[in-house]
Amino acid sequence: MFVGYLPNSQMVFTAHKKLSLFLDDIRYTHNSIGFVPTMGALHDGHLALMSKALDENDFLVISIFVNPTQFNNKADLEKYPRLLEQDHKKILAHISKDQFVLYAPAVEDVYGKNATSNKYDFGSLENVMEGAQRPGHFDGVGTILEFLFKVVKPDRAYFGEKDFQQLQIIKELVKILGLDLEIVGCPIHREKSGLAMSSRNGRLSPESFEKAAHIYRTLSESKAYFQDHDIKETIDFVEQKINAIAEFELEYFTIAEEQTLLPASNKEANKKYRAFIVVHLQDVRLIDNIPLY
Repeated sequence: MFVGYLPNSQMVFTAHKKLSLFLDDIRYTHNSIGFVPTMGALHDGHLALMSKALDENDFLVISIFVNPTQFNNKADLEKYPRLLEQDHKKILAHISKDQFVLYAPAVEDVYGKNATSNKYDFGSLENVMEGAQRPGHFDGVGTILEFLFKVVKPDRAYFGEKDFQQLQIIKELVKILGLDLEIVGCPIHREKSGLAMSSRNGRLSPESFEKAAHIYRTLSESKAYFQDHDIKETIDFVEQKINAIAEFELEYFTIAEEQTLLPASNKEANKKYRAFIVVHLQDVRLIDNIPLY
């Protein structure tokens, strides 16, 4: 039922059936439940999501689970940091133990003996950017979130806009499943340098961490540039800026219409555009985005 080696482990569940029973009791004394699902290696961005969830709900459920079905690269899955005890201490330093419960399962509790994804139809949302680069990724995301949403039954779930495509996919998932659930997108939490906070940032050397700040600086410059230039000119501008840094390997830079996420070729009035970028640095895949309005 619990992870016994963690401090205050009465608030850490490893079995979803026990968690469901606990939350059934919680609903008798709390009007609303907020949910923040994570893969751990928590940073201030995650803590900001938790704070917002507690501002808007009476009780908080946090999950920490490195989901194998959303990784296309086995090496990336193996390298992903697993810092459960450290993460739990961070949460306890930030939130009263009476305000939350943590679900930290093993793979078997989620998938049984066969960790495979369900198949979903997310339409155009899944066929571009991350979906094009990582086939099956969003099926894995949808599978774990369908499981978690049905176990936790939250009133609201909170996600950062750093994974903006994923955020749009999750909203579509809720429609597909017919869930009475509000998905709340939260602004990207950034380092002082502007670098988007990510669990992967911990794999960067100090020198690479500093250099990675050029990604956000370039995005910010592209936002200003976009106001007086067309889409192709803006893409060329960003590609030149990123490719000028020898350590950077640009995977993609795309300007897309915000709702459909379809790549845009011409500006149209009354449409909102967003720029998306993926850069590899020191074998770390860094993603970011910025609204262009």
